[in-house]
Amino acid sequence: MNEQLHIAGFAGSLRSQSYNRRLLEIAAELMPPGMRLEILDIDLPMYNPDLESQPLPEPVRRFREGVARADGLLIATPGYNHSIPAVLKNALEWLSRPLPDLPASGKLAAIMGAGGRVGTARAQTHLRQIAHSLNMLVLSRPEVLIANASAVFDEQGRLLDEAALGFIHQQMVALEAGVRFLQTRQSIGEMIRF
Repeated sequence: MNEQLHIAGFAGSLRSQSYNRRLLEIAAELMPPGMRLEILDIDLPMYNPDLESQPLPEPVRRFREGVARADGLLIATPGYNHSIPAVLKNALEWLSRPLPDLPASGKLAAIMGAGGRVGTARAQTHLRQIAHSLNMLVLSRPEVLIANASAVFDEQGRLLDEAALGFIHQQMVALEAGVRFLQTRQSIGEMIRF
C-alpha cells in the first residue's frame, strides 16, 4: 500500500495569476510524500452534445484521460455570482458526457478555494451538488475557504496565512487517507468475488 497516489487537480479559473491555480501548486508542496499532483488544463471548447458522436476535441480527450487515470481529485474554485465559474462548469459537463463513460465516477475529490469576503463558501456548496451528479465522492473536512485572497497572497504568489497553509496540509493528509481507504475497500471487494 505504499504506492504513490496520483491526484489530478484543476482550477476553475483561466486567469494567468489565478489564486486558485496557485492554491493547487501550494497543495502539491504540502502533500504527504505518498502523493503527487498533476495539474490539468481546463481551457476547453464549450460542451456541445453534437461533438459526442465524433472524436472528442483533443483538449477534452486529454482532460478526461487525466481525470480517468487519477486516484483522486483536487478542485480549486473561485466564486462567481454565488456559484462556480463557467469554465469549471464546462469542464464538469465534459466529465458527464458521453454516457456511460464517467471518468470522475467513484473518485474522491477535495475542494478548496480562494476568493472574496466569504472565501468561496457558496461556490464550494454548489460544486458539491454538481459533483454528486457525477457520482464523485467529496471530502467533507477539513475545508479550505480562503477569504480576501488579494490580502493573503503576496506579489510572488506566496500564501502568507499560516492557518490556511495548515488547513491545506490537513486536507491533503485527509485526501490521501480517504483515497487509500477506498482503494483498500475496493481491493477487499475484488478478493471476495473470487
